[in-house]
Amino acid sequence: MSTGANQPMDADAGILRSLAQVPAHTWRVFFICLLGVTFANLDHSLFTFVLTEFSEEFDWSLTERGWYIFITFVLAGVIITRLGVLTDRLGRKKMLLVTTILTPVFVAALAWVPNTISLIVARTMGFAMAGAQSPITITTMLEESPPRLRGLFSGVLQIGFPIGFFLAGLLVPWIYATFGWRYIFLLALVFVPYAWIIHKYLREPSAWVAAREMGGRIPRTRELFTPELRRKTILLFIGQFLYVFAYGTTILLTAYFRESLGWDAEQAIQTVGFSFGIGAFGYVTAAVVGEFYLSRRNTIVLWCWLGGAAFAVMVWLADGWAQIMVIFGIMTFFFYGAYAVIATFIAENYPPELRATAASFAGSLAIELGLGGGPLVVSYVIEASNWQWGFTICAVIPVIIAGTTFLALQPVPREAV
Repeated sequence: MSTGANQPMDADAGILRSLAQVPAHTWRVFFICLLGVTFANLDHSLFTFVLTEFSEEFDWSLTERGWYIFITFVLAGVIITRLGVLTDRLGRKKMLLVTTILTPVFVAALAWVPNTISLIVARTMGFAMAGAQSPITITTMLEESPPRLRGLFSGVLQIGFPIGFFLAGLLVPWIYATFGWRYIFLLALVFVPYAWIIHKYLREPSAWVAAREMGGRIPRTRELFTPELRRKTILLFIGQFLYVFAYGTTILLTAYFRESLGWDAEQAIQTVGFSFGIGAFGYVTAAVVGEFYLSRRNTIVLWCWLGGAAFAVMVWLADGWAQIMVIFGIMTFFFYGAYAVIATFIAENYPPELRATAASFAGSLAIELGLGGGPLVVSYVIEASNWQWGFTICAVIPVIIAGTTFLALQPVPREAV
């Protein structure tokens, strides 16, 4: 008979036994998707590091910069939603291959854009292709993982986001200092050959193939609003939007460190990059806690609330680089780490034939609207007050409300996925 003290050890042993039994194919899919997500988010991060330079070159005001960011994210969100539907129709592998090839092409184009219009086009298309890889890889991982470990694999997969930013934080300062800030976008071209790995070693998930063979039905976005799905679709969309609205304000953190605190470009970029490295542990921890210890819903709520509290401490109380770095790391651990569970929680609320569509609408569309809306609104608040109140109103409060919104949803039983 196990005692209470032995239960954590039994749980840990169970996790290790489960991982030891994972088929080699699942591990191959996981690492292919992880590298893809990492490269996509490294490409995405490049633009955020040089917002100050674009603003100076194209003579943007603070609010104009917010509007341009908003426009690119909204347009990208619409494109991603359609790509999600195509993923359910045409297949996960095909769409991941296409987006992997196109992402670095559009991102690299930012090295030569001569004006604001061309920047909006290149940024929109680059982020649409990069952002589409998130619902594609999450859905693929859910369908290729053992039932007991689906949440863990699809959750840990999200560490590609902080790892991408972390690697960019290591590489970009050197490129910036050596060649100039425009040349950082050429880094994206290094990852074009990765498409060959996807073509050679990834296959369409058997769950998707079976669903297509059985029904042959073409999924529609409106199916997410059938009576049995409408409430959860709306709540998932609102929760994701509020969370990412808060998340979106962090796009301006590099600018905040430079324009408000007076840091130089190298220090600001490295600080943001290093914090994302710390945040990767938050992703893994959230995935493990949500899979084995708490429900995913409760993990989301806890991570959102703790992340919001840490963000408030960073902007109001932290003083000096060392304190900011410590609190920033804690903030990224919880604030950013919540996404490892949110993405899985959204996908597992729907049947296989609708997962990519749902992940693109309740997930990616809400993400793009939030990522665009956060920087836009916070720009106006900063102009009317200051950076501290901007982050409090547009980041701390929304992420706490987001946690409360997810609390209104029912946990999904493991056996139902």
